[in-house]
Amino acid sequence: MKYTKKTKVAIVGAGALGSYYGARLVEAGVEVHFLMRSDYDHVVKHGMRITSIDGDVMLPEVVCHTRVEDIGEVDLVIVTWKTTSNHLFEEMITPLLHEGTELLTLQNGLGSADLLAGLFGGHRVFGGLCFIGVNRLGPGDIHHYTSGLIKVGSYDSSDGGGNAVELAEFMLQSGIRCEAVDSLGRAQWMKLVWNIPFNGLAIVEGGVDTEALLEMNGVEGRVRRIMNEIQVVAGELGYLVDNEFIEGQISVTRLMKKYRPSSMIDFINGREVELDTIWLEPLRRAHELEVAVPEIERLCSEIIGCIERRA
Repeated sequence: MKYTKKTKVAIVGAGALGSYYGARLVEAGVEVHFLMRSDYDHVVKHGMRITSIDGDVMLPEVVCHTRVEDIGEVDLVIVTWKTTSNHLFEEMITPLLHEGTELLTLQNGLGSADLLAGLFGGHRVFGGLCFIGVNRLGPGDIHHYTSGLIKVGSYDSSDGGGNAVELAEFMLQSGIRCEAVDSLGRAQWMKLVWNIPFNGLAIVEGGVDTEALLEMNGVEGRVRRIMNEIQVVAGELGYLVDNEFIEGQISVTRLMKKYRPSSMIDFINGREVELDTIWLEPLRRAHELEVAVPEIERLCSEIIGCIERRA
């Protein structure tokens, strides 16, 4: 599909991530429709505010909806809700589709792109990995304070799949840092290098930010061991994740200071944690490959224990 400013976009799941990227598209003149739940009434009355290291965005009027049927068919669906809502894919996305509609999932972990492809065809599916620090401070109030890069890849480029380069260009022209990748699978495992240890350990160590986490005795060593196990599993799948990348992930986390990982925020606020897609699915794939991952197994067990005790 050829993307232009006339492209009609639906943001499905307008939390911190969806609101930030959607607002950037609106700022660039793109027609964007936000599917909202808890923030709907506030945003209708007061609009949306983005405070950002890349320049603030104030949207006094936002086109938002509580029902997908009110949005109608769009050219691009960007899925940014938590993967715990993926069981609603068919119900919520089908009304948005026409023959040429493309789907971009910006969700964490593994499995979402596979599920979308199974339901709607891999030829229309893209996966995006977001390297960003962004939090929702309140209804319609989003704070973006580090990075913002999206790495986007086609789910199935071998079967008439969409052009990730064209999608990346559309994002770039809309003020969003974005680059196309040749291998979506490799990009997903590279993102897991950070997500599995930092989201997980922030939960099991009592709901702490990344700065506090790295200051704890022995935790950095544990982070590195988990990252090394992910590196090995990725290698068995044919995805190179080098040591330099791992060191870079540690370094960039130090620069993020008191960053609060999204899964930790979900956990301390009593919301469902993305356990399956971030931790259990990668663990299942390691087991299928017969790769020993004792540190990931231990972390999964601890997270499950924390969730059960909270319940």
